[in-house]
Amino acid sequence: MTRRVVGVTLDNLDGLPKQCRRCVFWELAPHLREEAEQYGDVEFEKEAWISSVLLDWGSCGRIAYVDEVPAGYALYGPPNIVPRAAAFPTAPVSADAVLLTALRVLSDFGDGGVGRMLVQAVAKDLTKRGVKAIEAFGDADPVEGATCVIPADFLLSVGFKTVRPHHKWPRLRLELRSAISWKEDVEAALERLLSTVTIQQGAPALGQPFRSER
Repeated sequence: MTRRVVGVTLDNLDGLPKQCRRCVFWELAPHLREEAEQYGDVEFEKEAWISSVLLDWGSCGRIAYVDEVPAGYALYGPPNIVPRAAAFPTAPVSADAVLLTALRVLSDFGDGGVGRMLVQAVAKDLTKRGVKAIEAFGDADPVEGATCVIPADFLLSVGFKTVRPHHKWPRLRLELRSAISWKEDVEAALERLLSTVTIQQGAPALGQPFRSER
């Protein structure tokens, strides 16, 4: 099984689920969203938003692939270019943070760690760009099938901490130094494991019985 994460571009938007390509919950203010859904072309509005952010700010999303099949995605950006952000009761987002607006793992890949992999990919990208933290509005009581707001329980499970509680829409924060430290700890543990396996698989000396290291 091969897994990879790539940045969202105008060339790979087909890697986003159709439901996501037609969702402008975050990209338009509430009243404009209603107009677009009723009279406009929501896929065009979504593409226009992504295009604008790519030009003015840079990478704003990640797509995860498992065996070259799209398995999940994440979208993010500065809160000042996310019109919906101001409508939440736990707004505003902190001045030093980027807003993680959407993160979804497709049902066929729900137990494979894809969500955590996406969070780490976003954290790595933003750390390189000098961002100190990621914030997100969580859904504390998600309804099955609703994917516009990330479930708060998922955010807590990957290291986010609640910075402004709310019975429905808490605001959570992930310090990027912590996220990168977690990644480095995992990589170091994996390196130690692989080193041990290499020792255990070494050929025994001539005339000596093979005994694995404990």
